[in-house]
Amino acid sequence: MADMEQSRVKEINISQEMKSSFMDYAMSVIVSRALPDVRDGLKPVHRRILFAMNELGMTPDKAYKKSARIVGEVIGKYHPHGDSAVYETMVRMAQDFSYRYMLVDGHGNFGSIDGDAAAAMRYTEAKMSKISMELVRDINKDTIDYQDNYDGSEREPVVLPARFPNLLVNGASGIAVGMATNIPPHQLGEVIDGVLELSKNPDISIPELMEFIPGPDFPTGAEILGRSGIRKAYQTGRGSITLRAKTEIEEQANGKQKIIVNEIPYQVNKAKLIEKIAELVRDKKIEGITDLRDESDRNGMRIVIEVRRDANANVLLNNLFKQTALQTSFGINLLALVEGRPKVLNLKECLYHYLEHQKVVIKRRTAFELRKAEARAHILEGLRIALDHLDEVISLIRNSQTTEIARNGLMENFSLSYDQAQAILDMRLQRLTGLERDKIENEYAELTARIAELKAILADEEKVLEIIREELVEVKEKFNDERRTEITVGDDSFEDEDLIPRQNVVITITHHGYIKRLPISTYRSQKRGGKGIQGMGTNDDDFVQHLFTTNSHHTILFFTNKGKVYRLKGYEIPELGRTAKGIPIINLLQIEQGEYISTVIPIEEFKDDHYLFFTTKRGVSKRTQLSSFANIRKGGLFAINLKEDDELHGVRLTDGNQEMMIGTKLGMTIRFHEEDVRLMGRTAAGVKGVTLSEDDCVVGMDIVESHHDVLIVTDKGYGKRTPVEEYRIQNRGGKGIKTCNLTDRNGTVVALKIVSQDEDLMIITASGIVIRLHIDDISTTGRNTQGVRLIRVGDDEEVSTVAKVNIDDEDVDETEESQSEEEQLTEEGTTDDIEEVNQPTTEDETDE
Repeated sequence: MADMEQSRVKEINISQEMKSSFMDYAMSVIVSRALPDVRDGLKPVHRRILFAMNELGMTPDKAYKKSARIVGEVIGKYHPHGDSAVYETMVRMAQDFSYRYMLVDGHGNFGSIDGDAAAAMRYTEAKMSKISMELVRDINKDTIDYQDNYDGSEREPVVLPARFPNLLVNGASGIAVGMATNIPPHQLGEVIDGVLELSKNPDISIPELMEFIPGPDFPTGAEILGRSGIRKAYQTGRGSITLRAKTEIEEQANGKQKIIVNEIPYQVNKAKLIEKIAELVRDKKIEGITDLRDESDRNGMRIVIEVRRDANANVLLNNLFKQTALQTSFGINLLALVEGRPKVLNLKECLYHYLEHQKVVIKRRTAFELRKAEARAHILEGLRIALDHLDEVISLIRNSQTTEIARNGLMENFSLSYDQAQAILDMRLQRLTGLERDKIENEYAELTARIAELKAILADEEKVLEIIREELVEVKEKFNDERRTEITVGDDSFEDEDLIPRQNVVITITHHGYIKRLPISTYRSQKRGGKGIQGMGTNDDDFVQHLFTTNSHHTILFFTNKGKVYRLKGYEIPELGRTAKGIPIINLLQIEQGEYISTVIPIEEFKDDHYLFFTTKRGVSKRTQLSSFANIRKGGLFAINLKEDDELHGVRLTDGNQEMMIGTKLGMTIRFHEEDVRLMGRTAAGVKGVTLSEDDCVVGMDIVESHHDVLIVTDKGYGKRTPVEEYRIQNRGGKGIKTCNLTDRNGTVVALKIVSQDEDLMIITASGIVIRLHIDDISTTGRNTQGVRLIRVGDDEEVSTVAKVNIDDEDVDETEESQSEEEQLTEEGTTDDIEEVNQPTTEDETDE
């Protein structure tokens, strides 16, 4: 007994057994469950559902039948799996938001785009849709092969005839073992046009096919951003596309805006999308939304997002695209079964295999019809012989004792086949009339012509293709509709600046290299001579060295004392509080040891016909094309080649036809045409712009504007305006002319600016005190005067930086602006401190 038990035990390698068993399982999942066939675009469960409904006679012209009846038929005969799997598959085939062209016509609750589940199968009803009849058309004409079902008791189709390219039209998705497929749906007419063109030109390229099939077409509409992902997927079988909801921004009567979402990306749950938006608003990750509601109804989708009055709807929408399913990606993987094997296909291969399948279907149908026609013609030939020998046939039959004797007699006497003899015996007496004889002759003639036609089709593949084209055009005319998904041209990715509002900002940099960004509205306008407000907190030994206005979306070029240039976007500089010190600029720029920012210039766009004009502290000038600085590495680029004892002072953006003005510390100014400085390369050293006396250096350089004024500010807080017309044009390289009468009281010049009356001026001291003045409040005097007090500075401090600001009505504090000068003086404590120092050195110059 023990020996018998021992003989039944087989020793096997467990790793080999695991490998073998898992491979069997994997192949079963791949071939019999998860992947669609390239020919009809259906997985086994979809194919079985449609075949069972067709066998039950649940065609579009019949009444709806209970879904439970269909599910029972499918699992009982063809699909040995759970009823829920079959029913859920059938439900998806009846959802207009899941299938581009629904294959099941559902009656009842079949779920919603909000993720609501369908009603139980005992409550819903269904039948085949009209277009699904095209998938099973001619199925009974021997067009496809059949195979045994799971228990061998029934026969089921291996593939359906599929009179339209369902693989691309409705798409497919499935996860097998070690592979997955994700084929997007397409517009029926476009795919049929692609098949038609391929049938006419087998050598057509994929880019040429894309003229007919521009891209996927999803049942929920939305937009596809760009064509690069589509092109890659069609050429390689794999790619990714970005889907974005269709939205519009509506202006309300009260001036507020609201965002309307009319279409959402494919396979996005609308209820979860709204829930996600509400969650982001609750967590304050997205700000500016005041109301969110779903106004969708049976006529279409409508999600309403109301925007706060002070929020930018476009920026808010971009944030929603980035943080919610209003924008999603769809990974395309054109994987299907080709002759029972999984294969990644490109667009042309998908159409080619479908076209080859249709050739087989048409040839098999033609051969079936030929066999049927030949069999009928064979019978008619026997009937014709009987009619030609009618009396003899009748006599033979009358004299025969049995049917078999009569049949054999007919076969022997008239050389008939068994079927022909049987047909004569089955013939009714009415067929012997003259009219019936004519019908037989006519039918025989028609069959003869039909047989010749069918044989010609089988002998000529071009005739087969012509039939395929005619039937595809017929399907297109019956079921074609408008494309739903719009393919837009453009980048499908967001830059950070797309998510940041465009606003004017003030950027400050301290001597020790601390930088920060503030909205320009932080600084309200005051009258001249005021105390100012605290614009930046600094350490005792630090002071603000650079202050300028720009836009958060502009590129900012940072020029250092060593002649190098770095770049940042305005929004890349952190926005901090008004009194905050800022962050070290070395955290943003790779500045080397001993290097510091000497000048900063904001650039909106790098144009070839614009230039950067450089001036160094030693009076050297250079002019270089702006486009030379379009691409700057993280480590920076050299902008000018400097001598050892020189540093870069200022840079201005010009159009090539400007006049430049350079001012020096000791009150000298020169004005010349920028064309006097020839165009040079990025690393050139430059030429002499102004000749400096000993202990003098350049403190200002600006572009001359007609009817503008030259503004001078000294380190003791004094300043004045002088019309530019008082400065004659000279040749570059000269010493210039005197621009300010300097004394111990007003100090030395720290800034020279070209200004207009519609600008404001910001003055900042070394201790970080800022005052904002209207230019019009500053006195206009001659060149050789001392000026008036602009800001009160202590004995141990001085003015360090001066910047122009364009007046923005929204940024000006109306209350503060209307405050009188006397009130400001009262706040300061006395009116005696105001001094207007205007001492002309020539008699023809008058004081204020």
